[in-house]
Amino acid sequence: MTTPFRELETNALAAMPAEERARFDAAVEEEEARLRLAELVYTARTGAGLTQTALAARVGTRQSVISAIENGAQVPTIPMLRRIARAVDQDLNIEFAAAS
Repeated sequence: MTTPFRELETNALAAMPAEERARFDAAVEEEEARLRLAELVYTARTGAGLTQTALAARVGTRQSVISAIENGAQVPTIPMLRRIARAVDQDLNIEFAAAS
């Protein structure tokens, strides 16, 4: 008999000590933010009709850097995000929003 993944996950999370669970939750939140940034860059690039190579040329970096940002392996700095925004003819807006 096999156990569904979500059931195993729920049991493992419930068994974690509070401190470990807090670290786990923080890591999950950080990874989700990284992936949201990756998606934003990808969407902006493809919306502008650019390849990774073309965006990299406009930004002044290598295609591999754009790829790393888009796959979540590298978190772009704010100056890099500004350059990407300019390269796709968009504004960069950073804001704090109410926590849910």
